[in-house]
Amino acid sequence: QVQLVESGGGLVQAGGSLRLSCAASGRTFSSSAMGWFRQAAGKEREFVAAISRTGGSTYYADSVKGRFTISRDNAKNTVYLQMNSLKPEDTAVYYCAADPNNPWEVNTRSRGAAEYDYWGQGTQVTVSS
Repeated sequence: QVQLVESGGGLVQAGGSLRLSCAASGRTFSSSAMGWFRQAAGKEREFVAAISRTGGSTYYADSVKGRFTISRDNAKNTVYLQMNSLKPEDTAVYYCAADPNNPWEVNTRSRGAAEYDYWGQGTQVTVSS
């Protein structure tokens, strides 16, 4: 069992930066791949980024590649999403999720929300133009 709590969201101007954190409780965090998803108002939830259990493998949506960086600190049971060069279209509720079933490598399979067993409640990110 993993409980996930996101933080770090807020209001930022276009071109600015935010760092989201996802704190996990439970012993399975360090053995799980982790992902970030987002959902804008009136739209489907979409994949943002994923990281393997060791951090050695990462995977990004094309829309954020080069601007966002996912990382993790297993000693702190926390996964991060550093977001730079933010755009108004990045406005959404951001969710972290845990995948204990496929922890070693992340790839196109990691884009599917159904791959993840545990989800946080989300944190709002608003980017003003």
